[in-house]
Amino acid sequence: MALPENLKKNATRTAGIAALAAFSAVAAFATIAPRDEAAMPPQASPIVEALALKANGIATPTQFIREDQFQRGDTLAAFLQRLGIDDDEIKPIARMPALRALRPGTNVRAQVSAEGVPSSLSFLTGRDTLVRITRQGEAYRAAEERAAFEARVAMKSSTIRSSLFAATDAAGIPDSIAMQLADVFGGDVDFYRDLRKGDSFTVVYELQHLDGRPVRAGRLLAAEFINQGRALRAVHFGNSYYGPDGRNLRKAFMRVPLEFSRVSSGFGVRKHPIHGGWRKHEGIDYAAPTGTRVRAVADAVVEYAGPKGGYGNVVILRHNGQYSTLYGHLSRIAVRRGARVAQNDTIGYVGMTGWATGPHLHYEFKVAGQSRNPMSIAMPAASPVPAQQLPAFQAYAQPLVARLDLLKNGEVALAE
Repeated sequence: MALPENLKKNATRTAGIAALAAFSAVAAFATIAPRDEAAMPPQASPIVEALALKANGIATPTQFIREDQFQRGDTLAAFLQRLGIDDDEIKPIARMPALRALRPGTNVRAQVSAEGVPSSLSFLTGRDTLVRITRQGEAYRAAEERAAFEARVAMKSSTIRSSLFAATDAAGIPDSIAMQLADVFGGDVDFYRDLRKGDSFTVVYELQHLDGRPVRAGRLLAAEFINQGRALRAVHFGNSYYGPDGRNLRKAFMRVPLEFSRVSSGFGVRKHPIHGGWRKHEGIDYAAPTGTRVRAVADAVVEYAGPKGGYGNVVILRHNGQYSTLYGHLSRIAVRRGARVAQNDTIGYVGMTGWATGPHLHYEFKVAGQSRNPMSIAMPAASPVPAQQLPAFQAYAQPLVARLDLLKNGEVALAE
């Protein structure tokens, strides 16, 4: 049967479209088929070109900043040479009286020309003054002024692996801050026996800057110490350290009269190292090098200071209430009878006077004249923040506690 003309045209158009689609598919498949030439990497060859640099565009410096530390055994001439100063300039500088304030360990900063002529030298003295030596014409002039320190806040944390000082060294925390940390928590943590691997701490402290450069650490402002899972926090306020709730962290008595040492003989019965036989030992012996500082464990009046039989050189302190303490075998005594001393004041130095086989401190703690073990007795607490000062304390402590939280949360995030 014959189709109408319009249907013939539609059928022809449909057949053409189908043929075109089939041809396009074949063409497409042919286009994306892998080719051996495409698998080959493109050839590469290095191109070396000379850069047109204008040497006259780089200015040659005329002054250099040099900094070095004056070491024990250094002569002024040798030290100034290390700073790059010419020999002809060393002679007039070395004769200046201002350099008598230079001590071993002092850092000196010098601005020196390429020819070795200094335009200035400066260093910080132990009196917190800044000595500046400047060149004026052909001569040098010295001036000394009060150092304008700028206190900035630093924050660091670390974990105990072996000892407190190893942990602070690993974190770059100054030794003076480590000593303050041990002093603050010394009433709650025995740093000789209680430390455990994995204990951690966080410190917020002042760092004194001079001319934009850090020069020394200042006061410990706040700290957290986690010992065997127990968290302790301290904030400095007034003349003491308190917990965030206002509780005084300082005990009325420090537990140990030395900053760091080891117990060589404990409290109780022992065999006497000189006379032999078993005798009652009514104190604790701390082995430490001769000359180690001995501290008053609490505010007191010096009841006795001088030689006393087998004790050698001894200091006896009378504290508030019925408490007294004794410090024996001292190499040197630093107080006089009747003097008033504050907690942590130096009262003498470790030695081996009297009946002693080596340098150590013999320490006794007495209540109503009876010897007690200072390592186990409950020490009386110091007074908390006065009620009228509590709002001011809380306002002051809040930002410091926030810094401790910030570091703690940062450590947790890193651990996760």
